[in-house]
Amino acid sequence: MAGRHSRPRRFSSPTGIAATAALGVILAVGGTVGAVQLTSGAEAERPAAVDLAPTGVPTSAAPTSPTASPSTSSSPSPTASPKATRSTQAPSRSKPRTATPKPTATRTSTARPVVDTGSCGASFYSDGQLTANGETFDPSAMTAAHKTLPFDTKVRVTNPATGKSVTVRINDRGPFIEGRCLDLSRAAFAAIASLDAGHVEVRYEVLG
Repeated sequence: MAGRHSRPRRFSSPTGIAATAALGVILAVGGTVGAVQLTSGAEAERPAAVDLAPTGVPTSAAPTSPTASPSTSSSPSPTASPKATRSTQAPSRSKPRTATPKPTATRTSTARPVVDTGSCGASFYSDGQLTANGETFDPSAMTAAHKTLPFDTKVRVTNPATGKSVTVRINDRGPFIEGRCLDLSRAAFAAIASLDAGHVEVRYEVLG
């Protein structure tokens, strides 16, 4: 008897094809479920991590409280700005003030009193010689000669025509010409009149 060769059966009917597809789906789902279980079991067997941080120190910094953070606003809060305060004024401030009078400078009058006045003619001289009181005559000094006034007497001589005045000191005797009572030095005469005049009518005041 000849041997028979086995041949795989082929499902050519629709029912056989459907059964084959269902079997493949079952096998695929079962394999996936088993893989998931194996993975979860392996992760469950991992040893727990050991915390090496000291028990007294927190492992993580506590989150900063929002209220403790500095304000990022550039403008200060109206309530935080200082208010200007004025100190109470002293009671004397409420009283009316009066200006303190400034001290006035007092001048001591050095003007000499007039003891005698008169009018006469006056001339000048400029020759170098000794004066009656023994001085050397100086034509540039404010001096004059008089017939009777004491030496060192001060006399103010004024030319009414020009209004100019000069004060001279008596240190000599003269003049010996009729109508003249004063002989001035050259500089004293030039202070009140022109030297070309030679002589002028003057008003004199004897100062005490």
